Amino acid sequence: MKKHTIIALLALALPQMTFAQATTLKIATFNVSMEALNYIDHNRAEAESVSEKTLVNALASDHQQIKNIAEIIQRVNPDILLLNEFDYQDDNNKTLKIFIANYLNKGQQGQKAIDYPYFYQGPVNTGINSGLDLNGDGEKGKLPGDGFGYGHFPGHFGMALLSKYPIDIANIRSFQHFKRHDMPNALVPIDPVTNKPWYSNQVWQALRLSSKSHWDVPVEVNGKTIHILASHPTPPVFDGPEDRNGKRNHDEIRFWHDYITPEASDYIYDDNGKKGGLKAAKVFVILGDLNASSVDGEAINTSISALLQDKKIQDVMPQSQAGELHTPDNVNAKHHTSNWGMRVDYVLPSALDFTINDSGVFWPLASDESYRLIKDRNASSDHRLVWLELTTKPE
Repeated sequence: MKKHTIIALLALALPQMTFAQATTLKIATFNVSMEALNYIDHNRAEAESVSEKTLVNALASDHQQIKNIAEIIQRVNPDILLLNEFDYQDDNNKTLKIFIANYLNKGQQGQKAIDYPYFYQGPVNTGINSGLDLNGDGEKGKLPGDGFGYGHFPGHFGMALLSKYPIDIANIRSFQHFKRHDMPNALVPIDPVTNKPWYSNQVWQALRLSSKSHWDVPVEVNGKTIHILASHPTPPVFDGPEDRNGKRNHDEIRFWHDYITPEASDYIYDDNGKKGGLKAAKVFVILGDLNASSVDGEAINTSISALLQDKKIQDVMPQSQAGELHTPDNVNAKHHTSNWGMRVDYVLPSALDFTINDSGVFWPLASDESYRLIKDRNASSDHRLVWLELTTKPE
């Protein structure tokens, strides 16, 4: 073929090709504590007071705490945001749509309104009754303790992803139903008295790994696919010497480490039966309240330490001066993301394809006007919003 013919064919083809361009965006995670127990009178019996309608009712009341949460989000203005502890009602996303329309779409205290035209909120394991005795109290099928994840109703303590960029809904992978026993070398809780497994074989075979869920959500950012890997592992406490929650937390975090490691992910399957983890050279960001620290707290920290030290991940350790002042006797305090003194909320981008420009923990100083937004537990949440500003590399 002649040279000028090749050039002409290339000229015809180029306009039809899509090239990813460099994009600067802000990605954040925020445990907003917008779960039903946050809105009830705790002098009443919890199980009789909460349902999937509790958050909807709070949203309808022009709730000041929720307005403060919306203002925090508006001040930081993330492009992609994971909300932890946002109750899931149904597949119509009614509660999430109300929060966006009535709180985020309205400027709070002089802030600019913010919109998220794309969002995803799938079902979670919390409050789904197993019909078994999971907490060892001798009763079967009693919520919240016998749910596949601790919760008073299906969707309690749920998650939601908000985005200014399109979400590839068709290619989302959910791992809600992945069985814990299918993870090689999963940590089995042991009864220290009998030195035998704490769970019966029937229960162990039924247990799901995720206390809420694990999601791989592809977001399309100007021609580039970013895989948002979202989760909210169980707190590694509220158990006994068998450490059943601590071991589950460890394995929930380990799941992501295996998922981004092709040679370690063969055992993984999603809720549609597709096997394997994330392929090499894919761009990702791990987001969520992981309920574990490599330096503080009661978690079995080997899995969070391995994740943070993985060369496939960038961990810039976002910080705040207010966090440092909040717990002055802790050398790690500037990195804390909770008012009870730990780093538990993470934004962890892949080393591939991202340049990190800035990062932070939204934690105003007591002298700041915005301190009112986090001054106590009733102001917003016991967690702080954590964010990274990064630039994708053009292809």
